Amino acid sequence: MFYFLLVVLILDALLLSVVVLLQAGQGGGLASLGGSGTTDTVLGGRQAVTILTKATWWCGGIFLALSLILSFVPRGGSASALQERLRSATPGTLPTFPGTKPAPSAPAGSQTAPQPAAQQPAPPAQQTPAPQTATPPPASQPKQ
Repeated sequence: MFYFLLVVLILDALLLSVVVLLQAGQGGGLASLGGSGTTDTVLGGRQAVTILTKATWWCGGIFLALSLILSFVPRGGSASALQERLRSATPGTLPTFPGTKPAPSAPAGSQTAPQPAAQQPAPPAQQTPAPQTATPPPASQPKQ
């Protein structure tokens, strides 16, 4: 379905290009101003509606509609192996690829930044524990 609509869109784009190029120009453009400066000379006078202008509007509308439809239609064909592995991975874990070793898993509550592979963590130094001080709960402010 996707490729059929894509082929129709390409054919419509080619037809739209041909129809636009077959139309006559509106005159001399800016060279035709000559000092009068009215909008009829700048934009060109009102022209009769021909089959080419109707075809331009129809081809343009079809092009826009097909483009919108193609944005919602899923692409045909099978997914790549990488896409399948990413879909099958459970949330929170990443798939491992050949030649790499999996990262160590941390407990769920910890929020430590991962260490680069080349940098080794320093051994823990002997430290005296700091005295624990209780922090008072935040004071509630009166509502206004």
